[in-house]
Amino acid sequence: MFWNKKEAADGPNDERLMVALGTVMDPELHKDLVTLEMVKKAVLDGTTARIGVELTTPACPLKETIRKDIAAAVEAAIPGTTTDITWTSRVRRGRFGGGGSAQNLPGMENVANVVLVASGKGGVGKSTVATNLACALARTGAKVGLLDADIYGPSIPTMFNEHGDVVSSDGKTIQPIEKAGLKLMSMGFLVPAEKGLIWRGPMLTSAVTQFLRDVAWGELDYLIVDLPPGTGDIQLTFAQILKVTGAVVVSTPQDVALADVIRARAMFEQVQIPVLGLIENMSYFVCDGCDKRHYIFNHGGAKAAAEEMRIPFLGELPLLKSVRAAGDQGTPIVVAEPDSEVSRTFVGLARMLAGGISVLNAEAAEREQVKGRSKAAGRSLPIIN
Repeated sequence: MFWNKKEAADGPNDERLMVALGTVMDPELHKDLVTLEMVKKAVLDGTTARIGVELTTPACPLKETIRKDIAAAVEAAIPGTTTDITWTSRVRRGRFGGGGSAQNLPGMENVANVVLVASGKGGVGKSTVATNLACALARTGAKVGLLDADIYGPSIPTMFNEHGDVVSSDGKTIQPIEKAGLKLMSMGFLVPAEKGLIWRGPMLTSAVTQFLRDVAWGELDYLIVDLPPGTGDIQLTFAQILKVTGAVVVSTPQDVALADVIRARAMFEQVQIPVLGLIENMSYFVCDGCDKRHYIFNHGGAKAAAEEMRIPFLGELPLLKSVRAAGDQGTPIVVAEPDSEVSRTFVGLARMLAGGISVLNAEAAEREQVKGRSKAAGRSLPIIN
């Protein structure tokens, strides 16, 4: 809906509210809420403005800022009016990098965003980060799936203490296992842990393709993919057969780990997959009793590397026994201890990630609108002989 601001200023109260809301900017998208069509209701009920706002993600990191700005704008436009805001959300679809099409992968048709979680080397806690990011996004109200794409060394069954067999309700598609508010899929659900896999590249590609084509993921806001470490066959398979939203790279502070980050980033750049951000895991350790941070593996390297590579630095995660223990016991720390400091940190990282994805999606939509207007203008031009 488009509002004529001059006419609305002289009209009924709800239109006056729309004028006021037209001055409230989304802090990340840098446009007003009315232009972005985020205002779904604006009704004046006595001295209360009842407003419905549709966010671009339930994990919006600046929701409180938007709330305060709405209250200030309404008070300025209609003094003495309080606000009662109803929040909803609709995550926009965004697939920018890589190749392929969801048309060839029916299981992915209703997945809005695919986020690859990668690391240049093993041992940096990538699976722990991927698992807890997925849980944190689900905690905000998003519909989330988690795909364990590490065929040789699947971690998701252990982290969720889930070792049951997957089933097929129709004999054609595979039903993901649902746990902790997530939809889960892993090779560990298909092959017993005691059976080793000795597969070459084509078999790995076939397994990944089946996870994307035949798993009934349903409607998801985000599918988090836990990639194996390095830059091998599975990473290339995702880049070749699927359009993805972007990748998050996990590192530790050591120089050797950061050197592999550069290689991982170069790979994603080569296949035109945006890097959504870098997370530094095991950044510091807080010893019992002294309450002091100890930077065991160096400090600040990941942030400096992100700045040098011009990619977002999402934040630091501590080295904690509780995080390791929770994963080993089958309940990720965000689920096991939702009010702990580290769980709040994971939620903060998830909100930053979701906010960044919303910005990318909005920018892509705007480019498409500009392209559409340009084409329409070109068709309307008269032909001059």
